[in-house]
Amino acid sequence: MSCTTGCLFRSHAVKPKASAVPLKSATQDELVAKINQMAASVHTMNATVDIDTTVGGEKKGKVVEYQQIRGYILAEKPAMLRMIGLLPIVRNRAFDMVSDGDRFKLSIPPKNRFITGSNQVTKLSNNTLENLRPQVIYEALLMPSIDPANEFAVIEQGKQEVQEDHTRKTISQPNYHIVVIRRGAHGDWHLYRKVYFNRADLEPYRQTIYDDKGAIATDVTYSDPQDFGGTRFPSLISIERPQEEYSITLKMVKLTLNEALTPDKFQLEAPAGATITELK
Repeated sequence: MSCTTGCLFRSHAVKPKASAVPLKSATQDELVAKINQMAASVHTMNATVDIDTTVGGEKKGKVVEYQQIRGYILAEKPAMLRMIGLLPIVRNRAFDMVSDGDRFKLSIPPKNRFITGSNQVTKLSNNTLENLRPQVIYEALLMPSIDPANEFAVIEQGKQEVQEDHTRKTISQPNYHIVVIRRGAHGDWHLYRKVYFNRADLEPYRQTIYDDKGAIATDVTYSDPQDFGGTRFPSLISIERPQEEYSITLKMVKLTLNEALTPDKFQLEAPAGATITELK
């Protein structure tokens, strides 16, 4: 594994500890209600984050960890997202990216490039980071509610890997999964996502989102929840895209939820003289 010069500490989710108290039980309806309540509790987000990015895996034959950078994220339902990354030390903008859910714009000032395109990737690029779409970040940050018109949910009992406090050994602990099935554009039903609940506290700690072929497209881990202005929200979110072989970890430095955001916050225009590319 290689790491760029000046690599600082890495932020990764910590394996949860085995429950020291009896595990809690819940019904399918109770867990679905919890997902919907969590979704309803957050409308906007204004976050300062530390961003870790890792690229590579078995397909590429190597893993590269990029230097951790400071960033800012603005999000507003139903689909708006803006994400800014700063260059280390000098803190000039490394990138600036916005999305309305369907299309995105990406400005890369150090390369004087401005890229636009669809949030849907139909053909993977050999450059892994060119496959990154803002919608991936949005879906990981703002877990959606379950749409009764086009989705139904079922409960599944499974296992969760946890660590014993006194022995440090990894053991299996029962958990719950809420499996969400979605109706496709042509009326067919397919696996859409799973939300994993820790039975120690009945809080979601993982979400997997699937493509239309049933393969995992996004695997998100949530950890270290904290109180932000009266709303509990994870302070560490790890996003993996196994097919493209990249992962992004967001560590909340500062987070304000449900603050009004003006439309100009999601406006991004091409700088004068920038090379403009439309991704087909």
